[in-house]
Amino acid sequence: MIRLENLSVTYPGGLTALSPTSLEIRRGETTVLLGASGAGKSTLLRCLNHLNRPTSGSVRIDGLGPLSRRENLLAHRRRTGMIFQQHQLIGRLTALRNVLTGRLGFHSTWRSLFPLPHEDQCVALEALERVGLLDKALERVGNLSGGQQQRVGIARAIAQRPAIILADEPVASLDPHTASRVLDLIRRICTEDGIPAVVSLHQVDLARRFADRVIGLAAGRVVYDGAAEELADIDVQRIYRQGQAESRPSTDRAYTARPLDLATEESP
Repeated sequence: MIRLENLSVTYPGGLTALSPTSLEIRRGETTVLLGASGAGKSTLLRCLNHLNRPTSGSVRIDGLGPLSRRENLLAHRRRTGMIFQQHQLIGRLTALRNVLTGRLGFHSTWRSLFPLPHEDQCVALEALERVGLLDKALERVGNLSGGQQQRVGIARAIAQRPAIILADEPVASLDPHTASRVLDLIRRICTEDGIPAVVSLHQVDLARRFADRVIGLAAGRVVYDGAAEELADIDVQRIYRQGQAESRPSTDRAYTARPLDLATEESP
């Protein structure tokens, strides 16, 4: 379980991206952070592993403690699978080698300069098989379609054997059919492995179809937190109309990460 206690983010210049927020991310749930651009959903998601540093408040992980302690943060990141909107893959490398970057956090910097052990190769191949891309293991990622690239990103995340998956707008650049397949895959994997997923989206229909729980944000504040099937039209209006009424510069900026960021011990 992840606990957020009075978590807030204020950017230089005084822009509040996230007002004080307290909530829990529970085991086995698929949670969607829903809201318009600039609502604070990506900021909240990235706070869950301190890719965005909170201005105040804390993130606490069961079995670890607060992420403000460096050793807790490194252990948590090692157990957190990240899926990005722009995939964050290396196009010239094969799908297998991209997935293997998900194993780097389990090795020292020196060891990672050499081919990884056979066990890691097996983990990566198993991950590719789970996303239906075992036959593409030796193909360059740059030659794959957008949907296939996102599935490679999912395989990289599950190769970490994660305790949680965080997906930041994972289907924003995909067509509706492919988007549904990708979200169904994320939900199925998390259900099979008994781990939570937190996914930021702006599509209401996808949130209703694939989430167990929806957290709606507007202007940096949580305005809805409940079951997806209970999300009513009036709740949707509050999420989107309130955000428009209090329009501000977008704080949900795309996070440009190198594929190795989650595997190294360097803070972003």
